[in-house]
Amino acid sequence: MEKGYIHIYTGDGKGKTTAAFGVALRTALMGKKVFIGQFIKGMKYTETKISEYLPQIEIVQLGETCFIEKTPRQEDIQMAVAGLNLMREKLISEQFDLVIFDEISIALYYKLFSEADLIEVLNEKPDQTEVILTGRYCSENLIALADLVTEMKEIKHYYHQGVLSRPGIDC
Repeated sequence: MEKGYIHIYTGDGKGKTTAAFGVALRTALMGKKVFIGQFIKGMKYTETKISEYLPQIEIVQLGETCFIEKTPRQEDIQMAVAGLNLMREKLISEQFDLVIFDEISIALYYKLFSEADLIEVLNEKPDQTEVILTGRYCSENLIALADLVTEMKEIKHYYHQGVLSRPGIDC
């Protein structure tokens, strides 16, 4: 790619990670390399198997437990900071055509590191590298920095009828 852009997928609706993985799939099928860092997540979701099928995609989980609606532990903060450092390394390495910061807005919402630290990393983005940021609660500062912003809005969700995440569809 001659010019890489920054995308944001945010909002309270389902599909932010799914949209990012869709772009990752397209990128990999063009023979290009993708790095995905999943903040917060430590549980082995179905998508963590993607590298078994597409070696052009590397995925690393940068969390130990999913602590949504709980207070982050010191270990969660340390893992997130180490994760942001890893994302910086992968981004500036110029080995990847697409770098995805999955659930990065949630990491910021829980103050696992500062927005200024993330923006500093994003400002080091090589011109040709595409970047995707996902997660609820995306800040206005990040929205202003991005080239493309999509808000997923929940209209209706079967979760509210007691249907939990279904493997292969929701997780």
